[in-house]
Amino acid sequence: MNFGIDRLLADPELRRPLEGKRVALLAHPASVTADLTHSLDALVASGLNVSAVFGPQHGVRGDLQDNMMESPDFTDPTYGMPVFSLYGEVRRPTGQSMGTFDVMLVDLQDVGCRIYTFVTTLLYVLEAAAEHGKSVWVLDRPNPAGRPVEGLTLLPGWESFVGAGPMPMRHGMTLGEMGAWFIDHFKLDVDYRVITMEGWAPEDAPGFGWPPERPWINPSPNAANVNMARAYAGTVMLEGTNLSEGRGTTRPLELFGAPDIDARAIIAEMRRFAPDWLEGVALRDIWFQPTFHKHVGQLCSGVFIHAEGQGYYHAAFQPWRLQALGFKAIRTLYPGYELWRDFPYEYVFDKLAIDVINGGPGLREWVDDAGAVAGDLDATTLPDEAAWIEARQGFLLY
Repeated sequence: MNFGIDRLLADPELRRPLEGKRVALLAHPASVTADLTHSLDALVASGLNVSAVFGPQHGVRGDLQDNMMESPDFTDPTYGMPVFSLYGEVRRPTGQSMGTFDVMLVDLQDVGCRIYTFVTTLLYVLEAAAEHGKSVWVLDRPNPAGRPVEGLTLLPGWESFVGAGPMPMRHGMTLGEMGAWFIDHFKLDVDYRVITMEGWAPEDAPGFGWPPERPWINPSPNAANVNMARAYAGTVMLEGTNLSEGRGTTRPLELFGAPDIDARAIIAEMRRFAPDWLEGVALRDIWFQPTFHKHVGQLCSGVFIHAEGQGYYHAAFQPWRLQALGFKAIRTLYPGYELWRDFPYEYVFDKLAIDVINGGPGLREWVDDAGAVAGDLDATTLPDEAAWIEARQGFLLY
């Protein structure tokens, strides 16, 4: 199959509208062609006048590990062009940086989750382009989590850098599709184009969103493989807890654990409480010792999520519910456990991190309600999911 960048480079007719234009590129380390040439090098080699580069969270180079670690602006050492950080002194493109180009090409590998900040960066770019009369082209890439939808819709007033708009946690769209939805939902007047993929088959095994013939390259430091991308709509919630999400190990955001829990007991309680939420995935109890971040140097009992292999069934896997179930099991087994982490999350200082992540308090309230059952969470979530599936329908390109 061909990604958007591959089609743009292969077809002179697609590039023709860019002739005589100043072109900016929004990219990160996974912005590569089929032969693993970085998109910046390939676009320059194609003869386009690339005048600026923009980088999202974790930077163009993908060198910054944790959240809320800011990247500076710098000058590209190879081509001498300015590189502007959209996760440094600013989150939105400034008027000065918008003056360096006519058309911005967005070539970001996403993981299909509302909280993954490249989605919000795309919205901010579209809003700035509408204000400054610039064009935005998304060079589309696969959503490795595929088409399934899951999670509560972000509530009004809960918008943040990890919550661009009223969508569920797992949205099931590509960035190109999401950009079109943003333009419609926020009524933006912007020249927008998607260079679509050829041959993307999000329902087909074994990739279910990610073509197995293409190598996976980390779009951010802790997005190490497709298993992480599949699990992320659930495991990202661990960032709002005192449980380790595996930062400081070789498999971050594919597991959860802590020194003071019993993983085997937690898995057993998860299976007792809501076995239907564990279909299509395998859980394994493990031990791990983080080398940095939460519980550094401590031996942790943990649960590893295998959304891969023979036991994986894509249509049944529910990562958001699975992780919610992990929280519920811990709350049941350890009623006084300090589960929720109280610290500023993505520069939101007046709300609990777990609520910022979920775009509202509903998930946390369900976990903390001793009388709540699985059906109570479904009762609030299923209508949100159905509404999103309908709302996104007109914007799907594949």
